Amino acid sequence: MNDFGLWPLLNSVEWEDWNGQVRDGFEGEVLRGQATLWQCIFGFVDGMALKRVLPLGIHNIINSHGRPLSLSSIAKATNHSSLDTDRLSRVMTLLIRREIFSSIEVGVETLYGLTNSSKWLLGNSEMSLAPFFLLEHHPYLFESWHHLADIVKEGGSGLAKSHNVQDNWKFPAANPDFSNLFNQAIAGASKIIVEAVKTSYEEEFNGIETLVYVGGGIETMVSEIMKAHPISKVSTLIFHLWSLRHPSTEAISDQKKGKVIIIEAVLSPEGSDLFDDTGVRFDPLMMVQINAKERSEAEWKFSLEKAGLGVSQNGKFCWRKQASQHQDYQNSSPSFNY
Repeated sequence: MNDFGLWPLLNSVEWEDWNGQVRDGFEGEVLRGQATLWQCIFGFVDGMALKRVLPLGIHNIINSHGRPLSLSSIAKATNHSSLDTDRLSRVMTLLIRREIFSSIEVGVETLYGLTNSSKWLLGNSEMSLAPFFLLEHHPYLFESWHHLADIVKEGGSGLAKSHNVQDNWKFPAANPDFSNLFNQAIAGASKIIVEAVKTSYEEEFNGIETLVYVGGGIETMVSEIMKAHPISKVSTLIFHLWSLRHPSTEAISDQKKGKVIIIEAVLSPEGSDLFDDTGVRFDPLMMVQINAKERSEAEWKFSLEKAGLGVSQNGKFCWRKQASQHQDYQNSSPSFNY
């Protein structure tokens, strides 16, 4: 028996049929449960592998040549003379399995190419997610996860507990390199979102004079909206951090032609949409890093109705005039130190 103890038993051929397919029934379900747990145990390997490959610029090298490349060509272009191509190929095998890169066999040589995933990491794109990936894997934020148990018991944020800071949003200003990465990450992610919003909801911005923008990436979002639409007044709000009796009345009172634009996730733990799994991960991430949260559809409905918004028959939120006087909010937002 090897170091994994029960591994030979639980992975034995007795649990599979003659062509290697997992049997149905109790034994098959137990084996699938084991496989799921192993994926969780080793889940960190995917991120760490990509984190160490990104600085080599392999994705940018392949893109600059416009075609798949051999590992020796890639290694030469990285300008790292001591690069071990055998070890690198083992890391690339994992990233190919995760569909970050692709591979094709040409004779006896393997050529590595880009996929639709690695194209989102390219350095020459305004909508690159590479900075966001590096931000979430930065030691400052990664360390905050070690305080998850304390956060569940005591509240607060992992960033504050890790670095003994009172204000999460002033931390980047005191750490310039981290602040630069933070701003790049938020700008890139915001650019992706704002382009989708501009494409899908163009008519929603027509004719409005006052806008309360609710969401993250304020600088990028607001500037892009203002470029496309002559809005006279814009207020901003970070919804993750508010109790939701917020300045929506500023935008949509009887005297003004305004709208509240909310760009936020709707948690769907049992959903099967493309980004539902990401949303479920994002909620504990917000809790750990900045003591904030995401919201489910029921939580959105409750919070917005409390603020004076209701849901119309077509599914959109609409203003309730009788609830138009809320004075118990503080008309300010956190200092981001952009």
